[in-house]
Amino acid sequence: MPAFDEDETPKKKTVHEIGQDLTLLSAAELAERIALLKEEIARLEADIAKKRAVKSAADQFFKK
Repeated sequence: MPAFDEDETPKKKTVHEIGQDLTLLSAAELAERIALLKEEIARLEADIAKKRAVKSAADQFFKK
């Protein structure tokens, strides 16, 4: 039977739930979550900008 290598096991993806109890998380874990949330905010803002550009182009095309 081959030895089990912990490095090869997939790591559980960090997920943050709004309102979650933070008392059991370390400062490093909190910093990691902040970084993840900032990345998600940037992704959402980019999508908003893209959708606004599409709407603006459509408005110009149809002269709304």
